[in-house]
Amino acid sequence: MLFRASVHVRSSGLRKRCFASAAAGFRIPVIDFSRFRAARSLAEKKETANEIVSAFKNSGFIYVSNHGISEDTVSNVFRKSAEFFKLPEGVKAQLAWEDPRSNRGYVQIGRERVTQSANAAEISALREKAPDFKETMEIGRDWDSEWKNQWPKESDVPGFNKTMLNFFQTCHNLHVEMMQSVALGLDLSQDFFDSKIDQQCHNLRLLSYPPIKRAFLDGDGQARAGAHSDYGTLTLLFQDSAQVGGLEVMDPQSGVFVPATPIPGTIVINVGDLLARWSNDVLRSTLHRVVAPAKMISSTETITPARQSIAFFSNPNFDTLIECLPNCGKKARYPPVNTETYIVGRLAATYM
Repeated sequence: MLFRASVHVRSSGLRKRCFASAAAGFRIPVIDFSRFRAARSLAEKKETANEIVSAFKNSGFIYVSNHGISEDTVSNVFRKSAEFFKLPEGVKAQLAWEDPRSNRGYVQIGRERVTQSANAAEISALREKAPDFKETMEIGRDWDSEWKNQWPKESDVPGFNKTMLNFFQTCHNLHVEMMQSVALGLDLSQDFFDSKIDQQCHNLRLLSYPPIKRAFLDGDGQARAGAHSDYGTLTLLFQDSAQVGGLEVMDPQSGVFVPATPIPGTIVINVGDLLARWSNDVLRSTLHRVVAPAKMISSTETITPARQSIAFFSNPNFDTLIECLPNCGKKARYPPVNTETYIVGRLAATYM
């Protein structure tokens, strides 16, 4: 199947809308979020909210432009992330991820295997056969009374801790606004989710995909990150400025994976499992994966270039009960589930 990027320009107000799309019509729209923020009435806000929810119903993914996070801020987070991953393996290993209830610390290459399976034995077999070729650093709220972040020494990565904590808060603030738009798009009150996401039970994930010979990634089921959906409400994904790419989103209708090519200045935002469950599957949590664009290094061999990304996995408060929203169907597709129980269960099965 051929893929294309299409652009539609409305003459009225010169509003431009761009799409990453498959030839059959799968689209990931670009949403200008400044229109939501600058709206002078609830009706104006609902225009943008309806666009967001419409996209979340169809593809589960959007690009968001004019989101309010400066390019300098994002670039600095990427710089500090790169500095961290350049540390010696022994230094990073001292900060190792230890517990799914904490979900904090360094994860070495091959330790995680993302998949849709919830069966620990099946995931273990997949990890043995085709581990994910990435390393990550997981960061949570820093004031948690029980679980502490695994920070590197200030002398190892100067400014790392402060940079990441500030960015964590910045992403949370955007998440709140995005969830307000979702609420309006679902015909709920704008503040419907506010008290259900204010404890900041989120996860900031720094990701590094080292260069690797393509032959290692051509095995059955192998990818930099296997096909999966995310667990929480919304994921905010920042793709690297090198425009390496690799993110692919599955068209729910055809099953074909469509490249979500990096668009400068935008954030990719997608629906997670708990928001889909909350909405009784009115909103779509879509499978996606990270593959490896190849670069020739000889006439017979290719290498995949290094790639960085940053994901902010937004979650409801851990004490929130996720059950069918009042206007998302008369019959619930899922039984109620506690947020912490669901997320910790998924994480426990994913890591070794």
